[in-house]
Amino acid sequence: GRILNIEKNGDLTVTVACEFSLSDLDIGASVAHDGICLTVTEKSISADQNWYKVSLSEETISKTILSDSKTCWKIGSLINLERSLKVGDELGGHIVTGHVDGVAKVISIERIGSSTKISLECPFELASFIARKGSVTLNGTSLTINDVRETIFDVNLIPHTKEVTNWKTVAVQDKVNIEIDILARYVSRLKEMKA
Repeated sequence: GRILNIEKNGDLTVTVACEFSLSDLDIGASVAHDGICLTVTEKSISADQNWYKVSLSEETISKTILSDSKTCWKIGSLINLERSLKVGDELGGHIVTGHVDGVAKVISIERIGSSTKISLECPFELASFIARKGSVTLNGTSLTINDVRETIFDVNLIPHTKEVTNWKTVAVQDKVNIEIDILARYVSRLKEMKA
């Protein structure tokens, strides 16, 4: 997707251009934008450009990359889009809710063969949810965690993943939205309640 317009009117209203069909996208539907689950409030289908609008609350902005002037969306920004899973669809990857937990920072990018190893630093309070060979969502992309060192973790991007997402534009020091695995979240809560 691509950001067409941004309006501040209490909340933030963002207009998004997309390549997928809007004929079956209802007003009120959920779409993940760089991993942020947002509700479609308006849409337009035309021959040259399909677009729709979403609203972002202050709470959403405060928990995501949108709170940082360097990483917030701007007109023309490329963003990863994912429609909601329908019952009966194939589940490729892990369960992603679009409820972002915080922001991680890219600390290194290394080419290994034709793939790309990316090391990131996550907030201390999320580090316990990051496990080797577990799952994590970064900018809406479901990825496998290859290694963990305290608050640092590594993921690997195959060429296809970079080609079809905005990961091809990510650089060292960039910030990305992070959503921890929902199973890790529930296991943590269960342990907390038993303590």
